[in-house]
Amino acid sequence: MKEYVTNCTIQREFHLLAFSISADLQLVLFIGILLMYLLTVLGNLIITSLICLVPQLHTPMYYFLCNLSVQDIIYVSSILPKFLAILVTGDTRIVFPGCITQMFLFTFCVGTEFLLLTSMAYDRYVAICIPLHYAIIMNKNLCITLFSVSSIVGFLNSLTHAVLVSTLSFCNSRDISHFYCDLKIMLALSSADVTAIEMLVYVGCIFLGFTPFMVILTSYICIIATIIKIHSSAGRVKAFSSCSSHLTVVILFCGTSLTSYMIPESQHSPEQGKFLSLLYTAVVPMLNHLVYSLRNKQVVRSIDNMLKRFLKF
Repeated sequence: MKEYVTNCTIQREFHLLAFSISADLQLVLFIGILLMYLLTVLGNLIITSLICLVPQLHTPMYYFLCNLSVQDIIYVSSILPKFLAILVTGDTRIVFPGCITQMFLFTFCVGTEFLLLTSMAYDRYVAICIPLHYAIIMNKNLCITLFSVSSIVGFLNSLTHAVLVSTLSFCNSRDISHFYCDLKIMLALSSADVTAIEMLVYVGCIFLGFTPFMVILTSYICIIATIIKIHSSAGRVKAFSSCSSHLTVVILFCGTSLTSYMIPESQHSPEQGKFLSLLYTAVVPMLNHLVYSLRNKQVVRSIDNMLKRFLKF
């Protein structure tokens, strides 16, 4: 049974233990993480710039995609540079304010991303299931409202967790068995009673993770049912291709993040938990822009046109 300590010295720093691997594997991991980080930032910057510069991409779907790319850049930048520094220097220290900031940015971006993916699913539902009313429903004001609500809810959820964790005492240990300041591990590490915060985290996972995921699945059931009713095969292919990129990103992001947070710690080892976290903090953000650029003909055409214009100069 966990003992709660209420009077102890306030911790000023923690140690991120990351992965327990040999020096040779650390070099391989460093190169891999560095490449994924650079590809993620560069790729999402290209997608964001492209959407801003190409008038043909000024549509609701690409508006949400642009904001999704910005979220990906923020949350990989809050985690991976510190992880890379640990792999290079071996210095695992992270100051307490830095730990809280890292946790806040990551929680904010993940929560907001779930809601943005839900908004994108609604956009695809309207475009395919009620196309005649698409321009009326998915107007500029609604898009701004959906993004604003997603950001505000994500911000308030993250701020609440950050403030509550910042008031906790950490007397038993300063070692975080992870490569970033994970909320669940911080709560487990605390020497205070965190039952209420753990319940809040669980409720947050339900409302900001599982519920949006179910809404997305429901929208795609309606979308697939509508696509099946399309008589021409060409029409079915065109309709499905317009939402296949988004569906792929949803499966990658929601699948890995929900698996990591919803499965109890007792059912997987710490190393398996770190590996799952690595998937949605490094691999998935890198794949997001590749999925949208390689599987979306409109994006590919826009990139091709921009390259041709650039080469003319």
